[in-house]
Amino acid sequence: MANYTGPKVRLSRRVGVPIEAVEKHTSNERVRQPPGIHGFRGRRPRDYGIRLTEKQKLRYHYNVGEKQFRRFVKEAKRLPGNSGDMLLVLLETRLDNVVRRMGIARTIWAARQIVAHGHIIVDGRKTDRPSFHVKPGMEISVKEKTHKLCRENMESMPGHEVPGWISFNPSEVKAKIVAAPKADEVPFRVNTNLVIEFYRF
Repeated sequence: MANYTGPKVRLSRRVGVPIEAVEKHTSNERVRQPPGIHGFRGRRPRDYGIRLTEKQKLRYHYNVGEKQFRRFVKEAKRLPGNSGDMLLVLLETRLDNVVRRMGIARTIWAARQIVAHGHIIVDGRKTDRPSFHVKPGMEISVKEKTHKLCRENMESMPGHEVPGWISFNPSEVKAKIVAAPKADEVPFRVNTNLVIEFYRF
């Protein structure tokens, strides 16, 4: 999944919901139709299919491969608390997702590219791993040569809201992680309990 380079709206059509909060996904009526020129008119999905779809929603939204996603699920099960909530927290604190939540990248794929190309600095050190796990207290900044691109992205998303667990300074294109994210702060609706149940089949 992390290396997927095909049409992104196709991923939204596969799961029936926009996986990115950009106009290309949210205003496209075809997103809610199954893939295919006429849409698939098959049987009602069974329990396995329902859980598979919820799992794929999460994978596509965070641009995570299946093998890596399984590791996240395994780690979430080891942590205290609701495994589904812990899974969301682990995914939210990936560096590429934090860059997206800051609003300096329009999509998770763009955020991943910004990180992988070495434009992001965490606590004064260049960090080019999209899967890097951020923690409260860490400061995230952008190389000065990338400020223009980041500001253009911010201007193209006037309604974007930075979550409360990130303190963002748009004038300096700099952010600080002030708290750990909570599951109910994630702006993407998915039934994580079904995702955890999927790996019990």
